[in-house]
Amino acid sequence: MAIYRRSITPGATYFCTVVTYRRQLLLTAEPFYRALKLAFRQVMDAHPFTMDAIVLLPDHLHCIWTLPPQDADYARRWSLIKRHASQQTRHLTAMPETPAMQKRRDLGLWQRRFWEHQIRDVRDFEKHVDYIHANPVKHGYVTRTRDWPYSSFQHYVERGIYPHDWADDPVPVSDKSNYGE
Repeated sequence: MAIYRRSITPGATYFCTVVTYRRQLLLTAEPFYRALKLAFRQVMDAHPFTMDAIVLLPDHLHCIWTLPPQDADYARRWSLIKRHASQQTRHLTAMPETPAMQKRRDLGLWQRRFWEHQIRDVRDFEKHVDYIHANPVKHGYVTRTRDWPYSSFQHYVERGIYPHDWADDPVPVSDKSNYGE
């Protein structure tokens, strides 16, 4: 069994990637979107954190969270979010296929693991926020960042951080990172 080492720093900011089981294209469908939105609200109420940026794509999501001081338990938050969303949509997903999945009572919506990266500094934060907001264009879902409805991009425009036409012109990609995809 693999041993995963995770960064655990109270009050830190983390970039995370969570993927659907077998890359099912479900998350932007209305029932899954609503269930995920509700799951985030429920977990944020019980275990507060700040959602700094997010993008939801059909088969995965990326987000940046800042945890409260003295709290480093993002893994528990992900577990709860995934569980709540899975339970609310269990009638819409395929039943677990393997005995191991059945033993874990896996509901077939999420990959078991998630990818996380602790944000190191302001430049690292900006780079990851840009990556999040450009992701729908990267995957070919839209040609302009502003046209993707499942993103925090519009909040960044409203706050004056991005211009409305940010990333409309193709820019050569110098960073080939795939940030957990």
